[in-house]
Amino acid sequence: MAPLAAAGLLLSARGRDWLVGRGLKLSDDAAELAFRPSTLAPTFGDREVTPLDRFPVNSYLTDDPEVELDAWRLDVTGVVQRPGEYALDAIRSLPKVVQNTRHICIEGWDVVGNFGGVRVADFLAHVGADPDARFVEVECADDYYESIDMASARHAQSLLCYEMYGAPLPRAHGAPLRLVMPTKLGYKQAKYIVGLRVTDVLTAKRGYWEDRGYSWYGGL
Repeated sequence: MAPLAAAGLLLSARGRDWLVGRGLKLSDDAAELAFRPSTLAPTFGDREVTPLDRFPVNSYLTDDPEVELDAWRLDVTGVVQRPGEYALDAIRSLPKVVQNTRHICIEGWDVVGNFGGVRVADFLAHVGADPDARFVEVECADDYYESIDMASARHAQSLLCYEMYGAPLPRAHGAPLRLVMPTKLGYKQAKYIVGLRVTDVLTAKRGYWEDRGYSWYGGL
């Protein structure tokens, strides 16, 4: 009777959801265990960079939520010593990193882009993030949302990106600020960022696509 019971479980919607959830959890746990913070993603020469006009644009709601760039502020909350609203100039004042790294979409395409910005780790140090905090939650102007494990957020190639190809970040690619994380799939790299929350406990909203069945860890 055991095989029949198992088959009955799989045929039910609840059974399928449970099985998929368990599989995703095992996959996330394995990916997190395999992650090495000191291991860098591949970087590329300028001649290998995909032209900007061939860099695909994927949008959750719209290609441009029409952020008022002059009035934009990044709202920083959670377990930080210096919460508050940070203008783009305050972020630009931190050490700048420029890198040519690969962006990989879960849909099956990838490109090499040129990105400039501040390391997430440097910004977290700037706002006095609790060194023992486990997660960073991200809020976006187009109502997208995301969350990231702290080890990935502090990776040396994880950027709060405000430039692409030596120019201010284009609106279609997330202006004025987006995440660039070459250790993660594209859907983890939120655009149009307006809020960062440093926390030990994730809210019920773990990520727009993750709440619809995608892997939460999203690692490469």
